[in-house]
Amino acid sequence: MTTPVRGLDEQICFAVYSAAHAFNRAYRPFLAELGLTYPQYLVMLVLWEHDGQGVKAIGDRLILDSGTLTPLLKRLEANGLILRKRGREDERQVLVELSEAGRSLREKAGSLPNPVPCAVEESGVPPGRLLGDVRALREALLSKAVAED
Repeated sequence: MTTPVRGLDEQICFAVYSAAHAFNRAYRPFLAELGLTYPQYLVMLVLWEHDGQGVKAIGDRLILDSGTLTPLLKRLEANGLILRKRGREDERQVLVELSEAGRSLREKAGSLPNPVPCAVEESGVPPGRLLGDVRALREALLSKAVAED
């Protein structure tokens, strides 16, 4: 017996997909002030948390492969926000560090109004619960994808 396909509005995947687009639209003015795209902003968040990481560590944190991450890093470097250096002990490893401009951008980001926390609170769902639920869903999906690979 087959299960009927649910309509678009009943699909969790569509709700998450469309919410991601809504996040990008909400972040666009904030990120325009910083001169960053959303993926570049995520890279900067990782480096602001812990400067001087390898490309692999950044990719693991963001769940991005090197083919996706490398162009982001090249653009951030061209914009003067990061420095990429070969590892001293292993030249195959590329280390990424914030430049002075990259460190300064963190202060600017902290001083700009960010509409997303307000929107999350207006949703009526406690932010901690929402974050926990989305993380749990992500982990379940990733573990299923890994098991099928």
